[in-house]
Amino acid sequence: MNRTDLLLKMLNTTFDKESWYVPFKPAIEGLTAEQARWRPVGEATKTIWENVNHLIYYKERLVANLEGREWTNNLDGDQTFYLTEQLNDDKEWIAVVELAEMVQRRLRQVLSKTTIEELQQNSLEEKLLQGSWPSHR
Repeated sequence: MNRTDLLLKMLNTTFDKESWYVPFKPAIEGLTAEQARWRPVGEATKTIWENVNHLIYYKERLVANLEGREWTNNLDGDQTFYLTEQLNDDKEWIAVVELAEMVQRRLRQVLSKTTIEELQQNSLEEKLLQGSWPSHR
C-alpha cells in the first residue's frame, strides 16, 4: 500500500468505513435538523450542525490547496462552525449533509490524483496526518 492509498484509507475510516469508532456518515444518518441543532450543556460545546460546518470548511480548503487554487474564504477556527445557518428545517440540514458528502468525494478524487512527490512537498503528507491544513501549496 503506497502513502496515497494509506491516506485515502484513513479518510474513508473517518467518513463512512467503520473501524474502531463510528465514522461521520453513519453517526449523522437520520438526524433531523432539530437534533443536529441540539447543544449539550457547557460553555465550549458545539452542535452537530456546527461540527459538520467546521469539517466542510476545512475539507473545502484542503481540496483547494491540493488543486493549487488560492483559498480566499479565510475564516478563523471559531467562524468555521457557523459556515451555514442552523435553521430548524430538515431540508436545510439535508443540504448541509449533502454538501459534506460532496466535499468528501472531491477530497477523495483530488487526493487519489496527488503524487507522492506532491505529498512530500512542503510536508503536505505530515500536515494531512496532523490535521493542520496548509494555507497554500
